[in-house]
Amino acid sequence: MDAVTGTMLTSPAVLSLVALLLVVAASLTSRINVGVLAVVLAWLVGVFAAGWKVEQVMNAFPSSLFLTLLGVTLLFGVAQANGTMEAITHTGIRALRGHTARLPLLLFALACAISSAGPGAIATTALLAPLAMRLAHGARMPMLLAALMVGNGANAGNLSPISAIGVLVLDLMDTAGLGGHALNVWTANFAAHALAAAVAWALFGGPAMRQTPPIDTALGTIRLTRAHTITIGVLAVWVAAVVLLSLPPGLAAFAAAAVLVVAKVGEDGAMLKQVPWPVLVMVCGVSVLIGVLDKTGGMELFTDLLARLATPSSVNGVMAGVTGLLSTYSSTSGVVYPAFLPAVPGLVAKLGGGDALQVALSINVGAALVDVSPLSTIGALCIAAVPAGEEGRPGQQRALFRALLLWGFAMCVAGALFCQLFIRLFAW
Repeated sequence: MDAVTGTMLTSPAVLSLVALLLVVAASLTSRINVGVLAVVLAWLVGVFAAGWKVEQVMNAFPSSLFLTLLGVTLLFGVAQANGTMEAITHTGIRALRGHTARLPLLLFALACAISSAGPGAIATTALLAPLAMRLAHGARMPMLLAALMVGNGANAGNLSPISAIGVLVLDLMDTAGLGGHALNVWTANFAAHALAAAVAWALFGGPAMRQTPPIDTALGTIRLTRAHTITIGVLAVWVAAVVLLSLPPGLAAFAAAAVLVVAKVGEDGAMLKQVPWPVLVMVCGVSVLIGVLDKTGGMELFTDLLARLATPSSVNGVMAGVTGLLSTYSSTSGVVYPAFLPAVPGLVAKLGGGDALQVALSINVGAALVDVSPLSTIGALCIAAVPAGEEGRPGQQRALFRALLLWGFAMCVAGALFCQLFIRLFAW
């Protein structure tokens, strides 16, 4: 190895890219929270390879993003802890009035509405899956269809501008110079998941449910209490303030959460327990490493690698497929989005063609469509929610695991095709 090659391999740019690849590999193969690993590697590369001061590495921490995510998750932590979200879910399911054929559509719509309103896909699935899977068993609805309706519905609303993950994606796109496209982001993601749900309905028993007689949908009565009513009112005001007055969602969420605690309809201890701290650590830790990657020149090397995989005409499908495959085993919000979205402008420049917004939307959609896989939290929650009293429950869970795994891998291809053929329709 000559001196020039040795210097290149030990340059801060190369080392920061190696650090990112190590984080991605760790997210695929180990159970460590890769946010912790990312901060350690950012510190080592920044201080000992790039010669930075410690303060420069710490300045890469995404404080604005952290406050936004924390505020939104605190607010919905109150709504989750005081039972408001469960009451809303029960109310929606009782709207069936025993008509089984409506159940798949209701599960999709309810999951999408709750996820869009702020909690995001994982929290929504955790809330809805136990009720949905129990009701599906009573309605003789295939468990696979129920899981796909809940999972795709929750993911369909996951990138709304007031959901925690939507806030993350919009912040990353804004940093990459692609701000101001909240509606594009939400509609592209919704359309892809709605199409996936429609295919699932057609393939896995939806048409046959039209012939099933009405059932008893009683799940126990949960009446709206004073606490529920106040919480719903505060949430409605928060949504209106963010959408109509353009208030910052995170800071406004802190205010709304404070109002609920002061009004004694929520407890700060219970609220804090609902915050997904591991996700915040993962997202913010990887963002610190991405900041170091960008400032040391590693981002340019990363875009060089990505550019070798695609051409201007195929980049949408290729990026959707690559991010979908990684997301099958890795964290979509904690690893894939923070790693790939900042690279979009540089990738388009390297290719000498392509539309940056289309590429960003392809990354969003491709990475999310596979998230009903049992290797993801959403799929795992649906499997765990198979009714405990059901005869042959372990067999049902194994069968559901295999079916969701095959579906997740199929979505890698489906996402690539969707983005290659249709994503341009959402990049107005």
